[in-house]
Amino acid sequence: MTITPIAASTRRARRSHRALSSPWATIGAVVIAVVWTLPTFGLFVSSFRPANDITTSGWWTFFTHPAVTADNYVQTLQAKSGVTVAQSLLNSLTITLPAAVFPIVLALLAAYALAWIDFRGRHVLFVAIFALQIVPLQMLLVPLLRLYTGGVSLGGQQIFPGFAANSLGSSFTQVWITHTMSALPLAVFMLHNALAGIPAEVMEAAQIDGAGHGQILVRLALPLATPTIASYAIFQFLWVWNDLLVATIFTSGKNAPVTKLLADLSGTYGQRWYLLTAATFLAIVVPLIVFFALQRFFVRGLLAGATKG
Repeated sequence: MTITPIAASTRRARRSHRALSSPWATIGAVVIAVVWTLPTFGLFVSSFRPANDITTSGWWTFFTHPAVTADNYVQTLQAKSGVTVAQSLLNSLTITLPAAVFPIVLALLAAYALAWIDFRGRHVLFVAIFALQIVPLQMLLVPLLRLYTGGVSLGGQQIFPGFAANSLGSSFTQVWITHTMSALPLAVFMLHNALAGIPAEVMEAAQIDGAGHGQILVRLALPLATPTIASYAIFQFLWVWNDLLVATIFTSGKNAPVTKLLADLSGTYGQRWYLLTAATFLAIVVPLIVFFALQRFFVRGLLAGATKG
C-alpha cells in the first residue's frame, strides 16, 4: 500500500497534535510560564514595597511582612535626569513607532520585488541582503555618527549636510535611520518567505484579471502577509523600545528615551537603585500592551507554514 505525501503529512500533524496536547506537555508549558513570569511578578511586588525593605530583604518576604507604599512610583515620576519619566516614555514611543513602521514598509516593497518580479540577479541580491544580518550594529555606529554630524561631500560639494546635534527632529531622525538600516535584512528575509509562499496560481489569476504589481501588493499580498508583519512588528517594537546602545549615542537631553533614563535613575553610585523597580515596571507596561494586542497575529505568524508537508 502506497502512502501519499498528503496522508503522511496528516499523520505527522496528528502525532504532533497528540504530543503537544498530552498532560505532560501541558504541565511543562505551565511550569515554563510560571518560571518565565516569576521575575516580572517579583518586580511588581517590589515596586510597592518601602525602600528599606527592598534593600534589606527579598521580594518574597512581602507575604510574611506585608508593607505597601506608592512612594517609589511618586519619586520615579518626579525624578529628573535631563528628562522626566513621562517625557522619556513619550520619547520612546516617538522613536519606536516610526522605527518599527519604516523597515516594514521598505522591506515589504523589497520582499515583493524579490519574490514576484523577475529580474536578473534577484536571487543573488536576496542572498546578499540575508547575509547582512551577520553585520553587528556596533560596526555601523562610527560611520553613521560621522555621516550624521559631518554629512557627505562629493567632488568638493556637500551632497548631504548632516544633522544638527541640537535639533529635536534631527536627533530622532538619526535613531530612526539607524534602527531602520539594522532591521531591514531580517525584515526582508521574513517578508520574502511569507510572500514567496503565496501560490503562483493566485498571483497569475490576479495578473490575468488586469491587476498591476501595486494592486496585487496592496489587495492580495499584504493581507496574506499580515501575520508575519505583525510578528515582526512585535519583535522590532520590543528591540527598539529596549535599546540603550543607539539611544546613548544618538540621543541626549530632552530627547532621551526611557532606557537611558533608567540607566541614570539610580544615581551616580547606585544609591537609589530601589527606584528601578517602579521605573522598570512603568517601562514594560507599553510593550506588554503591544504584545497582548497583537498576540493572535503573533501566534499565526509563528505557525505560518508549520503544517506544510
